[in-house]
Amino acid sequence: MELVYGHPKSLKPVQTKYCPGCGHGVIHRLITEVIDEMGMQEKSIILNPVGCSIWASLYFDFDSVQVPHGRTPAGATAVKRMLPDHLVICYQGDGDLAAIGTAEAVHAANRGEKFTTIFVNNAIYGMTGGQMAPTTLVGQKATTAPYGRDPVEAGMGYPIRVLEMLATLGGTKYLARGAVNNAANVRKTKQYIKKAFEAQMRGEGSSMVEILSQCPTNWAMDPVDSVGWVESAMMPFYALGEVKNELAGAGKEAGK
Repeated sequence: MELVYGHPKSLKPVQTKYCPGCGHGVIHRLITEVIDEMGMQEKSIILNPVGCSIWASLYFDFDSVQVPHGRTPAGATAVKRMLPDHLVICYQGDGDLAAIGTAEAVHAANRGEKFTTIFVNNAIYGMTGGQMAPTTLVGQKATTAPYGRDPVEAGMGYPIRVLEMLATLGGTKYLARGAVNNAANVRKTKQYIKKAFEAQMRGEGSSMVEILSQCPTNWAMDPVDSVGWVESAMMPFYALGEVKNELAGAGKEAGK
């Protein structure tokens, strides 16, 4: 009997610490499925900073590096330059990448550093208690914005579309946004991850896959309702699809 679906070799068979309904576990599986398909388990290194991503080393069955909050791209730059034949992955949340680590993310992308960032966007600070993040939507409530994000009167500013910002930089070659709220989007997101990993191993430049993910705990929602909120609230602002595709021989499908 042919085995057509099983537990990825690159993913440890352990119980998760993530909250019920969290999207991190699905994202972990997608990453490890692609690594297994590429035969890269022995040459993969993931860098995970402070935040919910700090637990990544518990689940990925390959090398990992713990870096200070927001400094993941700086660490990944060093690792990839020292080990150019390895698949180097930055695993970052929206607070880590778009707030504490904005400078590192922007300048590494502008230099065209040849690693791949998996950017988990749940529009909130997760592990630290549900504070407003750079990606928190206008009107969305957070512990530091109990009446909802107010960009004008309260001076809270506007949510940042990270991929669209990085698309203006010459060093970025592949930027795509997926989601893990339903089976169709999960499959599409896996395709984006694989395309980014393969581009990295060809040395084509900086790549990032942003993934819209549920955070029922800090959204104060039932897990089922949180899945719907990704589609009804997040996707209209953070459009899914390939934001930038300058890979060799590739077309563009922005907005799909």
